[in-house]
Amino acid sequence: MSLSSRTWAALLLLAVIWGASFLSIRVALDEIGPLTAVAHRTLWAMLVLWIVVAIRRLPLPRAPGIWGAFLVMGLLNNVIPFGLMAWGQLYVETGLTSILNAATAVFGVIAAALFFRDERLSLRKSIGVLLGFFGVATAIGLENIRSFDLRSLAQLAILAGTVSYALASVWARKTLSALSPQVAAAGMLTGSTIVTLPLALSVEGPMRFDLAPVTVLAIGYYAVIATAGAYLLYYYILARAGSGNLMLVTLLIPPVAILLGTVVRDEALNPNAYFGFAILALGLAVLDGRLWHRLRKTGRLIDPPPKRP
Repeated sequence: MSLSSRTWAALLLLAVIWGASFLSIRVALDEIGPLTAVAHRTLWAMLVLWIVVAIRRLPLPRAPGIWGAFLVMGLLNNVIPFGLMAWGQLYVETGLTSILNAATAVFGVIAAALFFRDERLSLRKSIGVLLGFFGVATAIGLENIRSFDLRSLAQLAILAGTVSYALASVWARKTLSALSPQVAAAGMLTGSTIVTLPLALSVEGPMRFDLAPVTVLAIGYYAVIATAGAYLLYYYILARAGSGNLMLVTLLIPPVAILLGTVVRDEALNPNAYFGFAILALGLAVLDGRLWHRLRKTGRLIDPPPKRP
């Protein structure tokens, strides 16, 4: 599917918004705890999206099962990954967090293959997944895998968050595909907030509102713009570009996050992080399929021999 200049602009804008979200979360973590950061994110984003639903007069689901599905979706797509990644960012650089987050697409392919018959792993997908795993391992670094410390645990927590994202995509396809995207997102964030508010209160205490202005701005950015606004922009692009083109966002986010982490927080990544991202990006390109099919058309890839009956 060819993209119009307007769609390309929206795609780049989404990449910048999500890339900057890693920095804003890290800035907020200087003053508030990870669970409180997540509670702020789900609460304010939920309110914004329900206002959008009300303005557009979208029909609300009434079946109790749907609201139960919202709760599960909120756990898988918000509570678990947001919480793990926010905690991980206390010990992992902004740029590296964004690189590891890109593994979501790799785990998404595996999860889809496990749960849906029409998403089985082909040769192309298997190669893309292997490249993705190799890229992630390279970005983490063998020395961090061998020496299991708090930083290694934080990186594994971030990767566990990407697995949760992948499972959330399966759950959404199974239970929420009949709903409008705006209602599904608002319902999901409602389920998330039901969990995050009491959890943050019990572990980290009541929400404080006497925060430094930079913290307030960071919370406002990642909750209102990088969550509520980004969801709306995401579905706008999805309707015009398709899911395949949306994978390009995954490749564009880390450079934005790395640049902002370097400029604003003076972060410096190990060279293996850049090399790992290059391998991971190649794996994502293979999973996307267009590069693979182009090579097959030019004769640079030889089809495997047909299976014998």
